[in-house]
Amino acid sequence: MAAAERLLGCTVEGDTPEGLVAVRLVEVEAYRGADDPASHSFRGRTARNAVMFGPAGHLYVYFIYGMHFCVNVSCLAEGEAAAVLLRAGEVVSDRAVARARRPTARRDADLARGPARLASLLGLHREHNGVDVTDPTSPVRVLAGPPVDPGLVRRGPRVGVAAAHETPWRFWLDGSPAVSPYRPGRIRSG
Repeated sequence: MAAAERLLGCTVEGDTPEGLVAVRLVEVEAYRGADDPASHSFRGRTARNAVMFGPAGHLYVYFIYGMHFCVNVSCLAEGEAAAVLLRAGEVVSDRAVARARRPTARRDADLARGPARLASLLGLHREHNGVDVTDPTSPVRVLAGPPVDPGLVRRGPRVGVAAAHETPWRFWLDGSPAVSPYRPGRIRSG
């Protein structure tokens, strides 16, 4: 998925009560419509996943495991379901503001390591679902970053999904300490 690779190295800015927080994306994961059983849009359009069906450049925010928000960016034209999960980032804004938002992080690399931590750091919740990240007046924005060295881009299986986990649609920047460790998905019982 070209959109996932293009998002690597981009900056995501979020306006939070503590101030501006910005991260450089170092890990993302792609999901696509009816041909991807791991995608929320696999079974068709619902009220929950409607943002995934375009237009591109809007946040798809969802609640997971009854305790965390995760954030995706829609990436195809209207009517075509696809989104890129923002998995991890490195803080590029004021670290004091980032630490105020995530005071339990042991290291700077852990501030936005993993999709739930990244969403938390940026202050993203359900009310941000559908926000246009290309609008400069939006409370969260995705900005182009400097070009990424193609030699640093790695591609592999997705993390933490049971269906289609072998699909190599997770992309990351090699050497970043904020990249999530690989854990294959499993089917939950009960």
